[in-house]
Amino acid sequence: MDIPKAKLLDLHERMVRIRVFEEEAGKLMESARIPGALHLYVGEEAVASGVMCNLTDEDQITSTHRGHGHLVAKGGDFKKMYAELFGRATGYCNGKGGSMHISDMDLGMLGANGIVSAGPPIAMGAAFADKYKENGSVAVAFFGDGASNEGAFHEAANMAATWKLPLILLCENNGYGEFTPQARHQAVKDVADRAIGYGMPGAVVDGMDAIAVYEAAGEAIARARRGEGPTLLECKTYRFYDHVGIRGMGVSYRTDDEVLEWRKRDPIQLLEQRLTEAGVATTAELAAVHERTRAEALDAIKFAEESPFPEPDELLRDVYYVKA
Repeated sequence: MDIPKAKLLDLHERMVRIRVFEEEAGKLMESARIPGALHLYVGEEAVASGVMCNLTDEDQITSTHRGHGHLVAKGGDFKKMYAELFGRATGYCNGKGGSMHISDMDLGMLGANGIVSAGPPIAMGAAFADKYKENGSVAVAFFGDGASNEGAFHEAANMAATWKLPLILLCENNGYGEFTPQARHQAVKDVADRAIGYGMPGAVVDGMDAIAVYEAAGEAIARARRGEGPTLLECKTYRFYDHVGIRGMGVSYRTDDEVLEWRKRDPIQLLEQRLTEAGVATTAELAAVHERTRAEALDAIKFAEESPFPEPDELLRDVYYVKA
């Protein structure tokens, strides 16, 4: 592997941080310690991590309803994230955004979004601003296979290609639009094939292979920084749990055998195997990353649970703009 050791270890740590955050968050939801439902990112860690390792804080991303992993990979703070899930004032959105609306403008995270395909037009706008200001930054829009059927996606793709904007349209194709298999909601096998209709490159990458994602995303991002326009990058991945919550097996729309086959290609295990075989890290060193990350998560949960709720007079702050 020609990737520097420090970058490979960074890639691994980002993936572990996502996995640990999500596993602990799922337990909180199932035990009713936090309100509402969570759409977990477990199984898809290679995608967010592989992309974010190529980005800076000045680069922007837009996320989805399954967006915790994107912010964690971009450098999100565990304490602020868990506090937001608990609805506490110390959260990223002061407890008023919840799971599907976490954002951090300092990290270029323009927000998770509960509206399917709402992210691409926002990212396209950010990419337009980047090109206008000639700041060298890029924007990445994450979305699923189902979202690629929405008009908002197609409009954003068309405008980005027409104006050669520094935008990466990143499709996380986990094979299902909620509970509907891809083959039942679109005729194309590869979402990336749609790129030709806009005059931009399209590529398919193994979304369970963190190094493959890192390299493919790096090429698309470098192309965008050079002023050569957008790329539609499709990462074939899989969520290990149900659409909501931590139930993985025994659901009606996919078989247990299917889940077990995908779990054989756990992206973290695949990367750890490659790192140990290449002598990049020992098994003990990789295990230590899991241990210290879990300790950090438990400390963050304690902080969040002990944090205060927002005051009633904060209800409308940051929701409506009131002209003085």
